[in-house]
Amino acid sequence: MQDISSDSALEWQIVILRLFGALVLTGLIGIEREVVEKSAGLRTHMLVGIAACLYSLVTLSILEFTAEQGSHIRVDPVRLVEAVTQGVAFLAAGLIIFARGEVRGLTTGAGMWLAGAVGLSCGLGLWILASAATVLALIVIRVLKAFEMAIGTRDPNSKDKSGERN
Repeated sequence: MQDISSDSALEWQIVILRLFGALVLTGLIGIEREVVEKSAGLRTHMLVGIAACLYSLVTLSILEFTAEQGSHIRVDPVRLVEAVTQGVAFLAAGLIIFARGEVRGLTTGAGMWLAGAVGLSCGLGLWILASAATVLALIVIRVLKAFEMAIGTRDPNSKDKSGERN
């Protein structure tokens, strides 16, 4: 029972807020991918963001625990970023397909990679960074695509270099 009630690095309200923030922000990216019917959509982006956020929260707890114990354990929080980046890159690589001389899924893979970064940012409480990255991602994914079609650099029925339909 002590494990359940033990203190962590953060108050439970902050933990819930950060997890929920990761859910919402990465969900915005996922909704855009869902609308254009990509294989990795709303749920996938949200799960990546929540997982990355959770890894951040676990790392903060480990850092606090080692500081309180006066432990001589070497803890390197940068490894968290490396681990999440590698894990999400592995998932994103699975979405990228080369078929019939075309590469498909690059934008969705990049969106998942970004969802991991947004989740990490939320977990660390870097709200401005997470929010700004989400807004910029939505601008790049949706607004720039519309702009490219409006100025005629893209045919709405053609596929872009990543193989995704415009």
